[in-house]
Amino acid sequence: MWAAQHYIFDAPRRWLTSGGLGTMGFGLPSAIGAQVAMPDQLVIDIAGDGSFEMTLQELSTAQMYGLPVKVIILNNGYLGMVRQWQELFYESRYSGTSFAPFQPDFVKVAAAYGMPGRSVDRMDDLEEALLATLNADGPALLNVNVDPIAKVFPMVPQGQGPGAVIVKG
Repeated sequence: MWAAQHYIFDAPRRWLTSGGLGTMGFGLPSAIGAQVAMPDQLVIDIAGDGSFEMTLQELSTAQMYGLPVKVIILNNGYLGMVRQWQELFYESRYSGTSFAPFQPDFVKVAAAYGMPGRSVDRMDDLEEALLATLNADGPALLNVNVDPIAKVFPMVPQGQGPGAVIVKG
């Protein structure tokens, strides 16, 4: 959802999304399909860490078929959208949303699949790591550690219409 709000698309038909319908894991398989459909285009999966963990085994598909898809993980250590709902609508009664302390090292996961991986913790390091990832031959992964409690707005509460949109928390 952050990409939907902040990435500037300069051509039509360049955005695949589940539209926030809770389909965690949608990103990587969709990016692989887009890369097959458009083999000469740069295809980037921008995903949360929870989404990526649901289908990370598809890195083998990218390697097997030589698909140069790039994966950018916005890693907050949570199932972020679920955590946000629990905070805003369920009095911060968190359940099953934190990966601490057992989240895998995504750079090592990338290496296990034979592809380059990088991780950044500071905004000052992001541009260099991003360029290296985007310019890598073949598939590549960039893990970007972000604020664990950052929220994504606007959002519409469950069961309500657009008139109930929450702009900021």
